[in-house]
Amino acid sequence: MLRTTKGLMLATDIGFAVYFAVTGLGLIPLEWAFADYANPLMVDWNWSFLWIDLLASATGLTSLWLLRRDQASGPSLMLVSLVLTMASGLMAIAFWTLRGDFSLAWWIPNLYLLLFPIPGIISLTRQPLGSRA
Repeated sequence: MLRTTKGLMLATDIGFAVYFAVTGLGLIPLEWAFADYANPLMVDWNWSFLWIDLLASATGLTSLWLLRRDQASGPSLMLVSLVLTMASGLMAIAFWTLRGDFSLAWWIPNLYLLLFPIPGIISLTRQPLGSRA
């Protein structure tokens, strides 16, 4: 179970950094952007995810590095990363739901962020601390 989660984490954690680099450079075509993309309030809302996403990415990449070295802190840090990732997806889905905006272009990636961590979180919380990885 954790092998799949590790692969998805690696792609996601790199994706977080790529997304904010692309966004910061203004490379997202307007036709792909979310509703009211240029509205300053929406710009602030989008950038408010920077810190949770980069923290999820940093803890995720670090946990993968620690796990490869069979370090005891790897599973705990992986759990932190998965929970942060899930929270990020949940926050975005909640926001789009409140706005009544159901664009699949933004729902699919955020549902992914919300849902992919669940099997890993279950696996990590069901095993004794010393037997994870």
